[in-house]
Amino acid sequence: MLEFLKYLRFGKAFYKSSFYETARLASVKELISEVKRYDIINFLLGKFDRRTSYLEIGLRDPEDNFYRVQSFFKCSVDPGYEQELNMATYKMTSDEFFQAIREGEILSMDKRWDLIFIDGSHLASQVYKDIQNALEFLNEDGFIVLHDVNPPSQWHARESFNFKFSPARYYWNGTVWKAFVKIREREDLFACCIDTDWGVGVISKQIPLGPPLSLSPDFFFDFKELEKHKKKYLELVSFEDFQRRVNLYL
Repeated sequence: MLEFLKYLRFGKAFYKSSFYETARLASVKELISEVKRYDIINFLLGKFDRRTSYLEIGLRDPEDNFYRVQSFFKCSVDPGYEQELNMATYKMTSDEFFQAIREGEILSMDKRWDLIFIDGSHLASQVYKDIQNALEFLNEDGFIVLHDVNPPSQWHARESFNFKFSPARYYWNGTVWKAFVKIREREDLFACCIDTDWGVGVISKQIPLGPPLSLSPDFFFDFKELEKHKKKYLELVSFEDFQRRVNLYL
């Protein structure tokens, strides 16, 4: 019984600690961001002088983002692991979806999108695959947009969503940032991350949103390393700065 009381006292102390408070406030900051992912998506889609096409990978609740996107053609992909009612257009994994297009089972092998939004798996290996697949089916002047690129603390950037006894509680960005940093090494792509709504990354084949990232051979993908050099590794910018970069070319 004594040990249990000690455990409760430790829990209360942990809950009230400055460390917990810092992570809690980090979550609050992201939740009250004035600029949301759909604002950035709609800003980019509004730059096209044509009927636009939009693909969302990872739908979950369409009220969060999908219904707010303004595009002539919209579709979504989600296997439905996280909700009882799967509202996605294509009820399958993103890997299955892109492979089905290649094999002529759905849509057309010539299908291309103007903007592909990636918000499915939050683990770097799958996010990187989603980016590579999206690049294959993206118009040359199109954009890839990613959510959860800028985790505010190491607890938000944890590997497992299910570990919720932490300062981040059920808020989870996963390791999306690792895939984004890795893709920024490519010299044929340009990317930056808007510092709002948990970090919204944007990738373009044509518009110089940010210079390619040159990592040293001994670079280690550790959150503490990211935390020290976020602006450099993510090419972290404000929404206003991002708009200026895009408006110079569109």
